[in-house]
Amino acid sequence: MAKSFACRDIGMSCDFTARAGSEEELMKKIASHAKKAHNMRQIDPATMEKVKEAITDE
Repeated sequence: MAKSFACRDIGMSCDFTARAGSEEELMKKIASHAKKAHNMRQIDPATMEKVKEAITDE
């Protein structure tokens, strides 16, 4: 089952969305986006929790 994520789902003013076949694959895409678009070298634990809660199954 595919997984998806949208920055808007965690309150960000950002149109980024991503889909992947697994949560691990999706987290790689999210981390890359966070680094490039939001200048986040590392995702802090509170944000990581929000991200994981916002991931949905398709």
